[in-house]
Amino acid sequence: MTDKRNVKADRLSGFIASAFQACGMSESNSERMGELMAEADIGGQDGHGVFRLPMYIRRIRAGGMEVNPDIKVISERTATALLDGGNGPGHLVMSRAAELAVEKAKTCGVAWVGARYSNHAGPAFLYARMPLAENMIGLYVAVGSANHMPPWGGTDLLLSTNPISVAIPSNAQADIVLDMATTVAAYGKVKTAADRGETMPEGWMIDKQGQPLTDPTRSAEGLLLPIGGPKGYGLSLIFGLLAGTLNGAAFGKDVVDFNADPKATTNTGHFVVALDIAAFADVDTFKRQVDGIWDEMKSSALLPGVEGIRLPGERLAATSAERLAEGIPIPQALGSRLDALADELGIERL
Repeated sequence: MTDKRNVKADRLSGFIASAFQACGMSESNSERMGELMAEADIGGQDGHGVFRLPMYIRRIRAGGMEVNPDIKVISERTATALLDGGNGPGHLVMSRAAELAVEKAKTCGVAWVGARYSNHAGPAFLYARMPLAENMIGLYVAVGSANHMPPWGGTDLLLSTNPISVAIPSNAQADIVLDMATTVAAYGKVKTAADRGETMPEGWMIDKQGQPLTDPTRSAEGLLLPIGGPKGYGLSLIFGLLAGTLNGAAFGKDVVDFNADPKATTNTGHFVVALDIAAFADVDTFKRQVDGIWDEMKSSALLPGVEGIRLPGERLAATSAERLAEGIPIPQALGSRLDALADELGIERL
């Protein structure tokens, strides 16, 4: 990434919002999309932020995604709800789902909100972190927006990265935020590696003969590997059933590759859970205990050659602080694509 330029977060979010408004999206929806997509880049999830903007715009203009969706509750109980996303951007659908989960959890202590007829929603941490503002723990799971992994031992692409994120608030330390795919690497990392002219480490992908694949430009020929072998496959399967099948969303062979087919409805499924800490413990006491666990982990004796213990969310917090201060790096290749998109939409270049 030597050929790059840094862009301030507010400029990036404004650019994203302008692009969506140029496609007919309302001002409020456009601003929300800009905020969340820029938040992905601020947090270091470069494969899930503005990198995805050209593809989102392509889907909108091809008729594959609604700019101003009618997001509605189609099934509801005291602590649960199922949303129909109206084929809208996943960021808008899952923002609404997280808001509803938090609202319900204030009464019930815990709430689970699923969604169908949604789309790609960016990185998982965005939605797991939303309940933190209300002193709640957040959990988010999604069916990935394209299948890149076979069942363990197979070669048919029937599973996706199917990510999970869990966010737990702390007091003095950074919030603990786990955000992981059920594959060794998220497919967005494969695409950004190709964009930067990098090779992939062995262990990310194999070809259909079982040999390591390290050239990201050949990723269409390969298979993503699950974390932990068959255990990662099992997690991907279970998450797909919970976020996809349970919600009436696509899973398995019904998943539409949103990059390859911009016109088809993806019917992406997700769910978010909000857990009110106060239903189980005193909030301040719990947060201090989380700090204590943080300190215990960080003070662990180290193996030879290990510089230090890192907790989930530590890098996210550090990257966010750095990029808010110094700006978000935009590689030259991505910048060129965004300039072309701006010219096409008739908006100011980034």
